[in-house]
Amino acid sequence: MKTAPAPRRTAKPAPEDTHSHVAAGMKYALDVVSGVIDACKWTKAACQRHLNDLRRAETDAFPYQFDSRAGERACRFIENLPHIKGVWASRHELIVLQPWQCFIVSSVFGWRRMKDGTRRFREMYLEVPRKNGKSVFAAAIGLYMLTEDGEAGAEIYSGATTEAQAWEVFRPARLMALKAVGFTEHYGVGVNASNLNVLETASRFEPVIGSPGDGASPTCAIIDEYHEHRTAEQYDTMATGMGARTQPLIVIITTAGSNLSGPCYDKRQTQVTKILENVMENEEIFAIIYTIDDTDDWTDFSVWKKANPNFGVSVFEDYLRSRHREAMQMAAKQNIIRCKHLNQWMTVDSAWMDMVAWRKCADPKLKPEQFKGHRCWLALDMASKTDFAEMIQLFKIVKEDAEPEYVLFARHYYAEEQADYEDNAQYRGWAKEGLITLTEGNIIDFNYIKDDLRDMKSLYEIVEIPYDPFQATLFATDMAAEGFPMIEYGATVKNFSEPMKELERLVLSGRLRHNGDKVLEWMISNVIGHLDRKDNIFPNKDRPENKIDGAVAAIMALGRAMMEQPQSDIVGIDVW
Repeated sequence: MKTAPAPRRTAKPAPEDTHSHVAAGMKYALDVVSGVIDACKWTKAACQRHLNDLRRAETDAFPYQFDSRAGERACRFIENLPHIKGVWASRHELIVLQPWQCFIVSSVFGWRRMKDGTRRFREMYLEVPRKNGKSVFAAAIGLYMLTEDGEAGAEIYSGATTEAQAWEVFRPARLMALKAVGFTEHYGVGVNASNLNVLETASRFEPVIGSPGDGASPTCAIIDEYHEHRTAEQYDTMATGMGARTQPLIVIITTAGSNLSGPCYDKRQTQVTKILENVMENEEIFAIIYTIDDTDDWTDFSVWKKANPNFGVSVFEDYLRSRHREAMQMAAKQNIIRCKHLNQWMTVDSAWMDMVAWRKCADPKLKPEQFKGHRCWLALDMASKTDFAEMIQLFKIVKEDAEPEYVLFARHYYAEEQADYEDNAQYRGWAKEGLITLTEGNIIDFNYIKDDLRDMKSLYEIVEIPYDPFQATLFATDMAAEGFPMIEYGATVKNFSEPMKELERLVLSGRLRHNGDKVLEWMISNVIGHLDRKDNIFPNKDRPENKIDGAVAAIMALGRAMMEQPQSDIVGIDVW
């Protein structure tokens, strides 16, 4: 049996030279950029990037060209596959790609390298809310890579952290292979219980949990719900195993999540959004994100369509309106609903801080050195073996006839040997960026903190150093003997409730500034605030790995600063 150059066309195929799907994708990009289709800034950026690249392709310097036939071929293949769920499956209907899907498929498979004709994009990152058909979409791409990519011995993996999740992509691929008229005969595909294979080309498609092993050589690695991965091990193993392939493809397809220290959010923030913002160049990654903008009011249902590109197709208005009402009526469910249906990265189901407001308070130009000679509160939250030790620097700015304003900085300390554990891989990355200090050994060496305090004593007028006596009594005694104003600050509701409320008010009113420290942001985002019957609040976390030490220290520093009598402090200093 010989592999045919194109899939069987079983449903309303247009003449190939019309490139109808590519044209639909192009119209979609133009409509998004022009505002005809309401979309968030990341979707607009992805569309604008494609349009810009088409102009760049007209120059000799650009090493890529857009092959409409290649993009069209992939789209046609997918539209020859059947629906396997819902009313469409009962009617035996074939998949019909929506314009946004045409744009993605034609872009990923249409862009080619001038030097050898292989695909330009070696990675595809799609972040889209639930119910927008992402698993079936990924499954169809996997089948295309198995049968039409021309790679001998192709290895396609549907990867996830659990067996159930790995089957979310493989199961629809298997069912589509079984139900597509003539598919198995045409391509010689064997459909087994846990894999698909093509004997003639020695190719296979199968689910995998965790790492596929060092012997694997993936042609296509589909990583579903990457936000659930605690480490980048599966991604890294897949990527390093692709070295012998001529045009491999990693497909990351995910909703937003809650783990801001995980590999998905890190990739989103440090790579994907930077590419879309055009501040980082990586010509081999195709990326698109569907969500709402930071300036949008999520309570306004009209913006929900912006985040859901399959609105009215696979995710229906009635369903989303019911989820909208549920979020409006039940505060405890707001974050999870916004995360899964608006694709907003939220931390926990009942998070304390409005993280959009927190990020608006960030000013990366702020540095502690700007406040040399000024009064400062230094709060310390010392660590157990597996926690962070934290030092917060808080400066209070009091101007005449104005509410006090604050500037906050954080220092983070962690034990070096603890950072070597797999679950703490992100901490190593933060250390390389200079965001945390790793101390030698498997417990934090408090001498590092003592040295930093001594340095600060010569730089600032230290007002007080509140500390939690747990883990810190001996440390505090030593530093008090050196003349530091150590103030015991116990972890009680009485001590924490009012400053915690005040910190939230300061953020919401824009009267607090920080330098955008992403470790502190992660800790702030992990805090759950539960009100008791007397409306008291205390910082908590829902999982041990969700550290909140920096947030606790910030509340302590503010708690002591609030106790000071009003006075003129850093009058006239201009930091924003």
